[in-house]
Amino acid sequence: MNILFATSEVVPFARTGGLADVCAALPTALERLGQNVSVVLPAYKSVFNGDFALKDTGIRFSVPVGSKTVLAKVWKDKIPESDVPIYFIQQDAYFDRNELYNENGGDYADNCERFAFFCRAVMEMISVMNLRVDILHSNDWQTGLLPALQSVLYQKQTAYEHIATVHTIHNLAYQGIFWHWDLPLTGIGWEHFTFSGLEFYGKMSLMKAGIMFADGVTTVSPQYAREIQSSAFGYGMETALQFRSPMLRGILNGACMKRWNPETDSHIIFQYDRENVLEKKPLCKSNLLETLGLPQRENVPLCGVVSRFAHQKGIDLIAEVIPLWVEKHGIQFCLLGKGDREMESRLSALASQYPENVAVRFEFSEELSHKIEAGSDMFLMPSRYEPCGLNQMYSQIYGTVPVVRDTGGLADTVTGLSDETLENGTATGFLISSDDVYGLNTTLWKALDVYWHRRDVWNQMIQNGMRQDWSWAKSAVEYVRFYEKLVRK
Repeated sequence: MNILFATSEVVPFARTGGLADVCAALPTALERLGQNVSVVLPAYKSVFNGDFALKDTGIRFSVPVGSKTVLAKVWKDKIPESDVPIYFIQQDAYFDRNELYNENGGDYADNCERFAFFCRAVMEMISVMNLRVDILHSNDWQTGLLPALQSVLYQKQTAYEHIATVHTIHNLAYQGIFWHWDLPLTGIGWEHFTFSGLEFYGKMSLMKAGIMFADGVTTVSPQYAREIQSSAFGYGMETALQFRSPMLRGILNGACMKRWNPETDSHIIFQYDRENVLEKKPLCKSNLLETLGLPQRENVPLCGVVSRFAHQKGIDLIAEVIPLWVEKHGIQFCLLGKGDREMESRLSALASQYPENVAVRFEFSEELSHKIEAGSDMFLMPSRYEPCGLNQMYSQIYGTVPVVRDTGGLADTVTGLSDETLENGTATGFLISSDDVYGLNTTLWKALDVYWHRRDVWNQMIQNGMRQDWSWAKSAVEYVRFYEKLVRK
């Protein structure tokens, strides 16, 4: 099959979160299965500022955006360590900016126009470049307009009549909601501003466009696929998702084993595997503590966090419990990420208050994230919801015991310690039962009790986690089966 991925993020070209990892790893895995895959991404400032081998294709074409036409220019490269071509659509008025979606605490005011242009440019590019496309795969709200454009404007044209569309929901909380008067920017008529179209409580939602018009809809874990059809997790979109449930699939994300492998990881001081993890992992911890400027302390666990500092991720819960665990038990914490300014200020204050126990870095650092996965004893993810999550997979790969909320992809990928899993020896981590301080404190105490007093169980959990297969191979096969079903239909 010929598959075209359209996305707003691909690592290493542009990244704010897990979407970028998925949109690099899944196309690569599909290519290994013999599929003909290509990717298209906006040509952000980060694309031109990075050390990439971009080539100008020489292709130029005009794109209708509302009542005007805008020029698009196409560049080309490959996703690293693959033969998957990636196309970049350049229009500096929209994408030559310091960030992808927002800056100085606020979204770009023209985000609807920016991504309406990008989606329309993707559709025009298919014809201009004479691309053969069987599956057009859009991702999150930024490209949610594509299935609607295919269905409403392009389907009857020669280059598009056999294209099936798939839309993936990576995080339903971000829905691309804009005022209804932005609809003309999309090129889609007012007759589609309805419940079965783009209308969402009187406004326009680009995420809903993808959900309602795509031939098939996927999300990133089976548990999350069930959760988003409920009012608790649906963010007002649950009725639409219930309507589309016959064509909704939850397919678990995978991890890129080339980037995340302690046996070959160049970012950590000592590589290791299941056979020598108990010997080498403490050396990685020592190096991490030195890197962070924290003192070396025997039998004191180090809790790692790599995350967006946002309410969704439960970072406020971590900030709430840190004083208790530092003052009563001397636990050490290291946190890496960026996000809400108020949360960053709170974490910064904790680092100043407890300089020997708390280290915080406000950045996205590939090297440090690997060091934290390899050097931490446990990894905290008390997310209020989590579509899939990747760090709990990375943690198990690196022999770091995850302490995670019992929700979404976290529940699908971590086997919590219980009487049953203790008896059959299958536990890989700890599940937090509620999204509050009590739930986190209770589960942390359970984890620390095992760490301090039942080291045989702890070491078994490390081994269990490292035995898991989190590669994309299985998930890629599920996607191919889903694609084939849609193409036949």
